[in-house]
Amino acid sequence: MDLHIDLVGRRGLADQIYRALRAAILDGRLRAGERLPPTRELARRLQVSRNTVGVAYDRLMGEGFLVTRIGAGTYVCDHFGASASPRRRITRQELMPHERWNVPCPHQWNAVGRPPRGGVMYDFRVGLPDVTLFPFETWRRLVARELRLSAVRTAAYGDPAGHAGLRAAIARHVAVSRAVKADADAVTVTAGAQQAVDLIVRVLLGPGDCAAVEEPGYPPVRLLMQSLGARVCPVPVDSQGIVVEAIPRDARLIYVSPSHQFPLGMPMSLARRMELLTWAGEHDAAIIEDDYDSEFRFGGRPIETLYGLDTRGRVLYVGTFSKTMLPAIRLGFLIAPRSLLTALRVAKYASDWFAPLATQAALARFIDEGLLARHTRKMRAEYERRHERVLQVLADQGGWLQPIESGAGLHLTALLADGQQLSAAAVLERTDGSGVVASPLAAFYANRPAQSGLVLGYGAIQLTKIENGLRLLRHVLSAPAHATAGLATSAEPYPSGSPRAMARSSGARRPELLLDYNDRVN
Repeated sequence: MDLHIDLVGRRGLADQIYRALRAAILDGRLRAGERLPPTRELARRLQVSRNTVGVAYDRLMGEGFLVTRIGAGTYVCDHFGASASPRRRITRQELMPHERWNVPCPHQWNAVGRPPRGGVMYDFRVGLPDVTLFPFETWRRLVARELRLSAVRTAAYGDPAGHAGLRAAIARHVAVSRAVKADADAVTVTAGAQQAVDLIVRVLLGPGDCAAVEEPGYPPVRLLMQSLGARVCPVPVDSQGIVVEAIPRDARLIYVSPSHQFPLGMPMSLARRMELLTWAGEHDAAIIEDDYDSEFRFGGRPIETLYGLDTRGRVLYVGTFSKTMLPAIRLGFLIAPRSLLTALRVAKYASDWFAPLATQAALARFIDEGLLARHTRKMRAEYERRHERVLQVLADQGGWLQPIESGAGLHLTALLADGQQLSAAAVLERTDGSGVVASPLAAFYANRPAQSGLVLGYGAIQLTKIENGLRLLRHVLSAPAHATAGLATSAEPYPSGSPRAMARSSGARRPELLLDYNDRVN
């Protein structure tokens, strides 16, 4: 047999021979009962020592891939006969996901999940805090303290509801920062806001039940609900928040981000909040209040939470520490009505039982010692400076992007001027490898958006880089049509510095996309 094996370098040769032969057997290239070359012959072909080949053969025999027949040689074991044909011939037998997972979402994943390819100098991705300003030394000290034997105390598993000290700390924290009055017993610690939503959907919805979500909104929540068998119904938003009259009458669950609508950025008005609560009570529906970015409000009086306004036990309040601290910590929480607590604990137990106890205990101390509040105040001031800088640069650049008014968070959304249309695929294609990355607004819609724009995160970009980053982003997206496909405009983009461009102004305004719902449907 003329057996071909590629060897790289001069180290680990026996392991390379072993892996090559093993793969050939599993692929069917070496069939059951087939004779292998003697160790001396294969060693001569590969220009290695006979002992090196012998080590590989012995390992394969020990694992049951090969067998030695006295006086006849070394053969592939007979029980690999089922793998005698190449893998490409048995593709029809491969495991396939359930049909509800056959939902392509490459643009959404690229926009909010997958890191960009190549080097990135100007990162305008959404939802990324500035990790360089996090107090790592303090956090390391707190975690190390909880990993001592005296702190661990026992090898027992944790409570599915979460570390008792952290639940109490969260209850105090939201009571002070957001006027959310809840006992520690009402708090369930989760692996971020995403798992909180997952638990709620599992507990409240059955297959085929209707779940209403904001349009545009957070794609992972839509995908999560669909994966659990829910019928997801996108509901439009206007300048006051979700359009309550457009919610399907059979909706059992409504997901909203009222403090800082994701991704458009405006808060839900008090009148709209009261309308939504009344609707939920009349239609026996629950509301998930994702208090997204509420910690980073730059001005104005904060509007009371839906949870605080709720008198019928319809609201489940969800929060996360991914933005105020680090995404890597991966801790969040939900506060629920007492009637759901047992079911939520069971769902958490069935999902992953509990989050790492040392991290939970360290976070409890981080909150109780006032370190979270101090860090949040510092980051709020920093993000406000970046927010203002983005607005200033866009105004100076002649209004090629029109910002939607927003007074909170780690991002702002801006619409392309003059009705330009830029798909999510086109934005991602043009920015790929350019050194700048931003999220297309179209990626956050379930249906075709009325207008195109960008969602500009400023948490991960330094203040001094914002101007150059936006200049490069404008250049990349304004490339000629023959150079980059996807941009459809009534006229070519105005070049930077042209009289027409300089005559325009941006400023934060109320774009056409946010006209009242009745104005848009009439």
